[in-house]
Amino acid sequence: MPVCTHRGCEKSYDEATNTDTACTFHPQGPIFHEGLKGWSCCSKRVISFDQFLAIPGCSIGRHTDAPREEFAPAPSEDKVEAPAPAPKKVESNGTEVYGAPAPAPVAAPKPATPVSAPVPAASVVEEEDDLSVSVPAGKTCKRLGCGQSYVSEAASRGDHVTCQYHAGTPVFHEGSKGWSCCPRKVLEFDEFLKLKGCRTTNQHLFVGAKKEQVEELVHCRHDWYQTQTHINLSIFAKKVDAKTAVVEFKEREVNIDLRMPDGKRFKLELPLFQPIEPVGSSFEVLGTKVEITMKKANGISWATLEPSEGAKCWTTFGTTGGAGTVGSKVMHLATDSPLYAEK
Repeated sequence: MPVCTHRGCEKSYDEATNTDTACTFHPQGPIFHEGLKGWSCCSKRVISFDQFLAIPGCSIGRHTDAPREEFAPAPSEDKVEAPAPAPKKVESNGTEVYGAPAPAPVAAPKPATPVSAPVPAASVVEEEDDLSVSVPAGKTCKRLGCGQSYVSEAASRGDHVTCQYHAGTPVFHEGSKGWSCCPRKVLEFDEFLKLKGCRTTNQHLFVGAKKEQVEELVHCRHDWYQTQTHINLSIFAKKVDAKTAVVEFKEREVNIDLRMPDGKRFKLELPLFQPIEPVGSSFEVLGTKVEITMKKANGISWATLEPSEGAKCWTTFGTTGGAGTVGSKVMHLATDSPLYAEK
């Protein structure tokens, strides 16, 4: 497939699917000034070269493989030559003398250069691609200077593949451009992008190596309320993975283990004020919270969620009507009510 020659695009494309909005590119050349990098057609400036290459194009059009337009360098200021000084005297033979000749500089003795042992070159550790991750078609290799795009598993991965890239960093100094890993330097930025890599390997880097994620234990706010038969506990945690969520119910304890994005995890071992029925308890993972429903093992109310010796007040539940505790002038307690312990 042809490769688009627009600056900032340079991707492989299929002419059959090429449209007027398929290419995003920069119509003008790059600018490097006092450590900042950017494009003359847009105002964004960055520091690192990787960030510069990632600046999205400011123009939209069709992909093309026509030779790109070369931009003339900025005109330099005209230099005004100073007038030649008038001769101070003329010798008898006609030789003009403009001043006393400068004395010849006395060469200082050069210090002896110590001979040091050659330093072995540091070995470059190749980052390997995670082959278990699928790669979308058209994704470009992450190694600098390679520029090859992913086509298919058979064509872009395997021992037959050659990735030619630069292991160093870009170097721009006094108008010359090159890479710190090889000696070749050029003047034009387009020529710099064409510099072939000085290092090769048999594997592209489309997704990078699989990184071990550091787990972070976080605190999540939780609240509860009760009915006559159940305790309802809400854990306010967003985007909990329902497949890995664990809520273990025991008679006097509930253990909660929730995993969230970015390696965050919430764990709680919660002792309970009164016994529950594990078989009749359940939980549900929602978008912003986890709802836990625990069935009471008896009909009394809970003063607190966790065991507490200082609990003095309960919300009692009874039957409806004059004999019940709700709306009744006389409080009737269940035979197993904790209030009996206060008498």
